[in-house]
Amino acid sequence: MRHLLSLKDFSTQEIEQILSIALDLKIKLRQGIREPLFPGCVLGMIFQKQSLRTRVSFEAAMAHLGGAAIFLADDAGFGKREPICDFSHVLSEMVDLIMIRAKRHEDVVEFASYASVPVINGLTDYCHPCQALADILTWRELVGNTTGRKLAWVGDANNVALSLAFICGKLGIRMSIAVPKEYNFSDEALQQIHDNAPGFKLEVTQDPVEAVSGAGVVYTDVWVSMGQENEKAKREHDFAPYQVNSELMSHCPEAYFMHCLPARRGFEVTDEVISSPQSAIVQEAGNRLHAQKGAVVWLLRQK
Repeated sequence: MRHLLSLKDFSTQEIEQILSIALDLKIKLRQGIREPLFPGCVLGMIFQKQSLRTRVSFEAAMAHLGGAAIFLADDAGFGKREPICDFSHVLSEMVDLIMIRAKRHEDVVEFASYASVPVINGLTDYCHPCQALADILTWRELVGNTTGRKLAWVGDANNVALSLAFICGKLGIRMSIAVPKEYNFSDEALQQIHDNAPGFKLEVTQDPVEAVSGAGVVYTDVWVSMGQENEKAKREHDFAPYQVNSELMSHCPEAYFMHCLPARRGFEVTDEVISSPQSAIVQEAGNRLHAQKGAVVWLLRQK
């Protein structure tokens, strides 16, 4: 049995298998084929944070596969009413796999250590593996082979950026990041990026133009994530020079724009860019469904 907690736990071959399943099921869905691969299978979904894409995509994925999903909000008491070990043991008795969108990555790791069914990280403060899988699936649909191409991240070195660094390292994709020095990855995270793929070189700069030059994708995220509201004024000031706008995109005219959403238009990205023909955000968001369906199928086949 395997869990999907971070992409650094997966080999290149395993990531390719998930992406291959995802693409195959997406093509079949477009042909009107919804294979009930796991009839009656139930996904338990624990949410400590708000969600649009994560909840809908997982629920739709389970319906397409012939199963069902159960939404467990804050009233389920995850991390409050009882020890995580008890919560995990009991829920594992009732469902076939579990997805958690949590505040603390450590809680998901602890939960998975007690679970007797596969556990999927639907987002934590540490990483967002499902998003990175959808991002690479999208890029490959747009350009074909992504090996040796460059992905540029502009903004905060956050959980999404870390997941992209992990998957880029495993798949032979170059990555650059333009980030103010105090918002860069920690030394521990940089070491993990190196250990994940020793031959991978992450290019770090404070110059957005340098980062995006030669890139095939320019990616950004909100400057103020959930839980950082008390830092809002400082972050908006510090990241103002890192806005993705038309002038910045002019340095990589063939690049696609990506964003994990939700976006704050007029802050990290302008309307002109996010609504431009270069923007892949709708296809990218839609691919959360297909990438996660690929992950669910792969995990259930390992049981």
